[in-house]
Amino acid sequence: MLKPLNDYVLIEKAPNEKKVGSIILTSEKKAGNVATIVAIGPGKLNEEGKRIPNALLKVGDKVVYREYSGTEYEEGEHKYLLIKEEDILAIIE
Repeated sequence: MLKPLNDYVLIEKAPNEKKVGSIILTSEKKAGNVATIVAIGPGKLNEEGKRIPNALLKVGDKVVYREYSGTEYEEGEHKYLLIKEEDILAIIE
């Protein structure tokens, strides 16, 4: 598993398919930019070299992120995205 550095966040993309028994239903509709936070970096460094930790996000939060941002990473059947904290637009409650 990846451990994000600085102000990066590792999110797992929401799948656009649903498994019913042994049948996999694939949606043609895009799942959107919804993901779940898997890991969070320690925070950004300011000009004095002090770490500014993330105050709002936590592992397990479901979030909306900016389209076309980050770096994709696949591990087995899981698809992850490593993005900057500022590319997370909202937390879904």
